[in-house]
Amino acid sequence: MSSMRGLTQFIADIRNARARELEEKRINKELAHIRQKFRDGNLSGYDKKKYVCKLLYVYILGWNVDFGHLEAVNLISASKYSEKQIGYLAVTLFLHEHHELLHLVVNSIRKDLLDHNELNNCLALQAIANVGGKDLGDALSRDVHSLLISPTSQSFVKKKAALTLLRLYRKQPSIVQLEWAERIISLMDDPDLGVTLSVTSLVMAMARDNLEQYKGCYVKAAHRLKKIVVDHDYAADYVYYKVPCPWIQVKFLRLLQYYPPSEDTHVRDLIRQSLRRILDAAMDAPQNVQQNNAQNAVLFEAINLIIHLDTEQDLVGQISSKLGKFIQSKETNVRYLGLDAMTHLAARAETLDPIKRHQRMIIGSLRDRDISVRRKGLDLLYSMCDTTNAQAIVSELLRYLQTADYAIREEMVLKIAIVTEKYATDGQWYVDISLRLIAMAGEHVSDEVWQRVVQVITNNEELQVYATRNALKYIQQDMCHDTLLKIGAYVLGEFGHLIADQAGCSPMEQFVALQAKLPGCSTRTKALVLSCFVKFVNLFPEIKPALLLVFGAYSHALDAELQQRACEYLALATLPTDDLLRTVCDEMPPFSQRKSVLLSRLHQKHAGATDKPTWVIGGKDANAPGTASELADVGPGLKRSFTTNGFVGTASASPSPSPTAAGRARNGASPSTADTHAQDLAGLELTANGGRAAVKAPNLASAAHLSPNWERGYEPLLQRNEGVLYEDAQIQVGLRSEYRGQMGCVILYFTNKAATAVAAFTTSYDGNDDSGRQPLRIDTKNLPDAQLEAEAQTQQTVMFEARHAFAAAPTVRISYLAGALQALTLQLPVVLHKFMDRAALSADDFFRRWKQIGGPPRETQRVFRLAVDVAVDRRRTKMMAIERDERPDDASARDVPALLRQTVRAFNWGVLEGVDPNPTNVVGASVLHTTRGGKYGCLLRLEPNLETRMCRLTIRATDEAVAPVLLKVMVDTLSKGMLASRSNGTAAG
Repeated sequence: MSSMRGLTQFIADIRNARARELEEKRINKELAHIRQKFRDGNLSGYDKKKYVCKLLYVYILGWNVDFGHLEAVNLISASKYSEKQIGYLAVTLFLHEHHELLHLVVNSIRKDLLDHNELNNCLALQAIANVGGKDLGDALSRDVHSLLISPTSQSFVKKKAALTLLRLYRKQPSIVQLEWAERIISLMDDPDLGVTLSVTSLVMAMARDNLEQYKGCYVKAAHRLKKIVVDHDYAADYVYYKVPCPWIQVKFLRLLQYYPPSEDTHVRDLIRQSLRRILDAAMDAPQNVQQNNAQNAVLFEAINLIIHLDTEQDLVGQISSKLGKFIQSKETNVRYLGLDAMTHLAARAETLDPIKRHQRMIIGSLRDRDISVRRKGLDLLYSMCDTTNAQAIVSELLRYLQTADYAIREEMVLKIAIVTEKYATDGQWYVDISLRLIAMAGEHVSDEVWQRVVQVITNNEELQVYATRNALKYIQQDMCHDTLLKIGAYVLGEFGHLIADQAGCSPMEQFVALQAKLPGCSTRTKALVLSCFVKFVNLFPEIKPALLLVFGAYSHALDAELQQRACEYLALATLPTDDLLRTVCDEMPPFSQRKSVLLSRLHQKHAGATDKPTWVIGGKDANAPGTASELADVGPGLKRSFTTNGFVGTASASPSPSPTAAGRARNGASPSTADTHAQDLAGLELTANGGRAAVKAPNLASAAHLSPNWERGYEPLLQRNEGVLYEDAQIQVGLRSEYRGQMGCVILYFTNKAATAVAAFTTSYDGNDDSGRQPLRIDTKNLPDAQLEAEAQTQQTVMFEARHAFAAAPTVRISYLAGALQALTLQLPVVLHKFMDRAALSADDFFRRWKQIGGPPRETQRVFRLAVDVAVDRRRTKMMAIERDERPDDASARDVPALLRQTVRAFNWGVLEGVDPNPTNVVGASVLHTTRGGKYGCLLRLEPNLETRMCRLTIRATDEAVAPVLLKVMVDTLSKGMLASRSNGTAAG
């Protein structure tokens, strides 16, 4: 660019212009010259580049450039890199995602994406990321994805491709296809940490919206984090002030918080080792600010993960004392992070005692010089409240409210109101604090707060007299805020008659107190006061003349709302009879039960974070299952008993401040239900993922996605404990197993048969049945090697625990990179009969238990055709008889049923001899072991007819869910002729 003399001279002229007018004159002259050159045409690539550079400079200075866009687009197709670079730069600055010329560059960008020149790839990726948009994403997202997963792409190209895909996803989530998930996750094992960092950022964004589809990233993150933190497997270039890869560590720790704690002991152990090492490293004193910042970033994210795991009680004990030191730090950032982590701890911890030890310091944070620290202190005080410290905390918050920043006053009022109601042990204290809060906060009290107070008072009779008397006292003061006047007008209109005989509370004194404040209040408040006065007409006939004068005065008001109210109320009050008046002014019924409007309002204030929230502010009850991501009903309703176990009730329709018709006046200040519902829902996201429709992702590890020919190795292993489960030209999967009671240990051997290494070798297991209750618990004891050299072998040990009877065998998903992504889904021969032990019973015991179990539903029976070739077996038994010097006919009669007996034994049935009168029949007994269901007795009777090749199988079990499962697997095996061989135990047929 420095060689372009015309451009250099133009920039110098602009810089030397001493006035804006001179600059504008020079720019207009140059623009006219460039426009003429473009109009004449026949420009070389160099001239186009030079003139487009001048347009770019003018555009960057802030002047409007309305031509030359097409020439910039044409430069993208240039063969020279310098010209192509300027073309892409101009396109990213001149065009936006809805520009009409954008469709002209799609083919040029695609060509550069498919080019073997990495520099052209990067230029195209930068243009897509900067311009972006739905149209460009739909057209080119697959090419970007192909560039990301290509084994020939350089690391710096993969990084840019991952970040480009992230940019497109943020603009249009549907651009990223669900079937890409497995391949993208595999790139988290990339040896280049820069690629890992970029891909992890992409995975975090997509996992936030589809946890199930990207659940494979959990193990990847745990394993890679351990390699970095514990095994020190990283390049020296990624050490930042003695902290290894802090950005990747933070992302892995945050990603692990997206998912519930793993039940896999090996994965938990990987995370535990990493967390311990991070905590130990935090004990070293940092030598400079940069190291301190990086170390703290990792440390606090690790603390948040420890709190999220919730099962690591020993680690939680360590961090509670560390956080107390952090909130006393002289550094603002450390104090902020310490308060944030302690708020998270309060949201998860079973007990708040460790946090209460620091209550004085936390209250002191409300007076911190930094407003962000003050906000976090407020959040923590709100979260750590319970019945033992609520009064002290509320008193401190009220004291601080007088001097608090205006930016946080409304949020403070909401939290004080919620805590006051939630942990109130005395009704009078609740009323006192609520009225005092409204008097102090004034304009910062939202309508939801005072309406909530009205609802609680209305639904609790024991508070009505006390609340009405205190509200009147506030109104009688010289200074009374508008919001207090609203509460006073409502409760006096409803419950003023309850205090009419008390000193200082006569009907006339109530009327005078309200009338004195009437001229200076807002229109909405005047409407409530007029509604109160019409109820006074019904309650206190002795002051009716004074009330009629007020109605008469406001019947000429300029405001249409007040005028209509006054006219309607005056007409009601002057009717010949009081029947209609009494009906209209009847007492308000209790409010109906609905979600808390205060909690909804607070939820709106905390919503809108760019990252996925893994917890919400508000203590452990707010983070209970089903309430962390969406607001649920809390408590039994507005009707409350103020005890030590009190909590926030569900709110009802809020009282409206401005009803317009006489019919609404009957309820004092009650709105229409539809209006209230719409108001309460305003601003709330109605879907769990922020408005995006949830898409059910396919579970590729389930039995619905089994690979072709999976059953070849599976079926023989139903009767054996070791063998080859699967084999093809590239990989062999061997299996060895052992079962004891309800526990089973399976070792899988993975052998790379190819001549080249495979990478990102990953396994995932699925043992869920249709009920989703996980009757079979799967626990991996180790992970296979991610990199598998040619002819190398790795193994994985998996423990299975039968919790209940289960029908579906678990599956394993095996994926690896061998050029492209290769994936297999295989069914494991971990079936119900593997957890059975053979039983020995006498004939009397067998028949007695057979009768005890009885028929259906604990009995299952099936008649089926036996697929074994009996003639072949007879020839085989004759040869065996000659070897044993026996008669062939006798051997045939004896060994064919023996083959069935051997098959029954292979299914872990104890064969009982001499029980059935027919010697051809097979009778068996076994005991099935489960952890939660206990032991189940199982009995079997197999009745073969060798002449017709038909067979009847009957199984009875002490649990009705067991017999159908055992019968199905045996029928499937026998009907296919998979009989166990007597000599070597291999499958016959």
